[in-house]
Amino acid sequence: MPSPSTTRRALTGLGLGARRFLELAATPLLPADYLDLINPMRAGADLRGRVLAVDHETPTSTTVTIRPGKGWRGHRPGQYTRIGVDVNGVRHWRAYSITSLPGDVITISARAIEDGVVSNHLLTHLEPGTMIMLDQATGDFTLPANRPAPEKALFVTGGSGITPVMGILRSHLHEFRDVTVVHSAPDREQMMFLPELQEFHNAGCITLHTRFTRTEGILPVDQIATLVPDWAERETWACGPTGLLDDAEAHWAAAGLEHQLHTERFRPRVVAAGEGGEVTFATSEETVEAPAGIPILDVGEAAGVLLPSGCRMGICFNCVVPLAEGSVRDLRTGELTSVDPEDPQLIQTCISAAAGPCTITS
Repeated sequence: MPSPSTTRRALTGLGLGARRFLELAATPLLPADYLDLINPMRAGADLRGRVLAVDHETPTSTTVTIRPGKGWRGHRPGQYTRIGVDVNGVRHWRAYSITSLPGDVITISARAIEDGVVSNHLLTHLEPGTMIMLDQATGDFTLPANRPAPEKALFVTGGSGITPVMGILRSHLHEFRDVTVVHSAPDREQMMFLPELQEFHNAGCITLHTRFTRTEGILPVDQIATLVPDWAERETWACGPTGLLDDAEAHWAAAGLEHQLHTERFRPRVVAAGEGGEVTFATSEETVEAPAGIPILDVGEAAGVLLPSGCRMGICFNCVVPLAEGSVRDLRTGELTSVDPEDPQLIQTCISAAAGPCTITS
């Protein structure tokens, strides 16, 4: 005879399933819809993953263990994937670095940011067993595919910029002869992967230099030479805040070593702020004042407007919507796009800022 707890679980599952079937019954269906209901991880379905575990790295960061569905093509260490998570009935897409070795199970790690819808959901609400949407892994912040790992390597990271580097270290550490990691974090409590990095350091696998910015201040890039005297001899990977990467690129270029530096940006480099102006979201009939230099995607989300999104770096094109009227400026290049109602154009809202009044159709 089943126990009371078993009975309760069965009834709970039946209730969820019944509600799902009622939802499906109310809309036109294809055969694939029934297959997705029975086996959402099947080959041929939209790529999904099942959350196996949610672990806190620090009080403000989370590592999520995911088993991808059968369509997953694997990843190279250092790459990222986009995940689609439903929060309050709305699906949000975000890109996160894969921090695990290649295999049938992957991990992503995220630091919760202020007002971050998805990052805070991962930290406080995501539960094992949840089904999420996935995209195939992508990105070129990896070791060279056509030659051995460099004997001497330097990783310069800040904040969550350590996440793609952890994927590289966990997978390729045995291939390096000499590895130095220079990492900045607000404080010891908020430094992701600190125990594991210290283990690598104590075992002689890496040389670790940490900088806690709340007490020690930001490390100027030109002072890396005091920590790593042979920095110019090392192939270098840098990932972190925009200021860190801008300074690193300038420093390596000034030394004529830009060919030795690989960077990964979580947000696009802004070279032109845009003028700002009123943005009208035609579908929701919402008009918002957009400050100069703020992506239209961020402006809309802050106002509660539902907009498509993805990588937020100008790469995936999932945020493309029609610009029906007015002007926007590409934050990466400064290029101005102007249209009139008779000739709308598609724009990427994650890298476009208002350049005067404009109207978006989404």
